[in-house]
Amino acid sequence: MFSRKQVEIALQEADVICFMVDAREGLSASDAAIAEMLRKLAKPVLLVVNKIDGIENETLAFDFHELALGEPVAIAAAHGRNVQYLLDRVDAYLPPPANAEAEQEQGIVIAIVGRPNVGKSTLVNRLLGEERVVVFDEAGTTRDSIYIPFERNGKRFTLVDTAGVRRRARVSLTVEKFSIIKSLQAIEKAHVVIYLIDAREGVTDQDAHILGLVLEAGRALIIGLNKWDGLDNEQRAFVKKQVEIKLPFLDFAEKHPISALHGSGVGKLFDVVHSLYASTMADMSTPLLTRILADAVATHQPPMVGGRRIKLKYAHQGGRNPPVVVIHGVQTDSLPGAYKRYLMNYFRERMHLQGAPVRLVFKSPENPFSGQRNELSDRQVKKRRRLIDFSKRKK
Repeated sequence: MFSRKQVEIALQEADVICFMVDAREGLSASDAAIAEMLRKLAKPVLLVVNKIDGIENETLAFDFHELALGEPVAIAAAHGRNVQYLLDRVDAYLPPPANAEAEQEQGIVIAIVGRPNVGKSTLVNRLLGEERVVVFDEAGTTRDSIYIPFERNGKRFTLVDTAGVRRRARVSLTVEKFSIIKSLQAIEKAHVVIYLIDAREGVTDQDAHILGLVLEAGRALIIGLNKWDGLDNEQRAFVKKQVEIKLPFLDFAEKHPISALHGSGVGKLFDVVHSLYASTMADMSTPLLTRILADAVATHQPPMVGGRRIKLKYAHQGGRNPPVVVIHGVQTDSLPGAYKRYLMNYFRERMHLQGAPVRLVFKSPENPFSGQRNELSDRQVKKRRRLIDFSKRKK
């Protein structure tokens, strides 16, 4: 499943290497060959001897000291024995946590998301131009989110290969639950999300559910219709219609037919990523946003509430990734959802925010007299009674 080239890349980039051997099988010729290769790397190597239950430590030391990789760390992974000690040994070799400047060097963070076995790892390898992550024709190969920094045309990127997200009813293993949590965290950290759909299977309910989570996170979105080259014209038309019907809430998202395996359409993704990143990180001036708000209200006024028109006064930027527009007015709490969606689309079109959702925040001034009862004076009470008596006599 792993190619030799992938193993060599992993060894070159590692800070510490754990070489695991089988205590029950004993020392083998393959172990000796691997140990010789590891000694030439001049990197910290921990010799980890697994499956030690029922084996004497003296026998263990006698067999594996021959590899000349230092004192063996004996563990029983199945039962968790000495695993914490191994983690402590590994931790001693790891570099200090990255500071804020190092995090900024990540550049544009692109998360590849989708259901299991839709071609996420294949797309990552295609974008990188090398076999960086494991690709296997079986769902669940990727168990954790893999962050891969790289540079293209002088610009920094970080690709995130995430684990496939299945329906909750099909998730049983604890490790898979953590994998899904890591995938959701990767969406939150990303600037742009490329969501892959298997065009041969079409848009499923699970696709719509996960894309709803991407929308809630407010990330710029590219929907990649993968395995497109294997479809005939009738199937392609059907998939496009499915996207329109099942994903109407993602009309802003970029849709791109691609083939991660053969590379068709993949080269255009970086140009789209740049455009989406510029949209989601755009600076918007207060005068411009207020002018756009005035145009939107003039084109289609807010509804009346209690005989009074809802007033929207001015707007300013409240954040980026996603773009946030803060709108100040009166009775904004009473704005219906349809009018909010109208404003969202209006701002996105006028600001040319490609592939990025706009998040609106409404604020109204607090009424200092809200909740307070106006107590009548004695004179007002008597006047009120006279008016009531007069109205009764008139009847």
